[in-house]
Amino acid sequence: MQTQNRLLDDVARLFSGAVGMASGVRGEVEAQFRQQFEKILAQMDLVTREEYEVTRDMAAKARDAQEQLLERVAKLEAALAAVQPKAPAAKRAAKSAGNPAAKPRAKASTAKASTAKASTTKASPAKASPAPGGGADDKTAS
Repeated sequence: MQTQNRLLDDVARLFSGAVGMASGVRGEVEAQFRQQFEKILAQMDLVTREEYEVTRDMAAKARDAQEQLLERVAKLEAALAAVQPKAPAAKRAAKSAGNPAAKPRAKASTAKASTAKASTTKASPAKASPAPGGGADDKTAS
């Protein structure tokens, strides 16, 4: 019987040694993993929590300021619309309805553009031809 107890004691010691060694290996692996992970994170150039919170607060303040400015612009536009005379609005409505008084202006401006275009076309050939008595042929003839 004592041989069986002795055998069991040896097996128990062997297993406890193996468990102790496994926990030591586990600690070493965890430490190595943690070191590698920290090295990778350091290379990634991540922001800290404090920097993130400061930036988030700045963005929230900017968003609030933008909303206030949008409200202010809307109020100013409404005030401007109330102050402007209604006559220009009537003229715009007449133009969009096809008022014949507005059409001759457009034709007149088109006629002016055609005249200006024709005058520039006539001036171009005059510049291209040499003036009498001052051409290059006079220099070669001498």
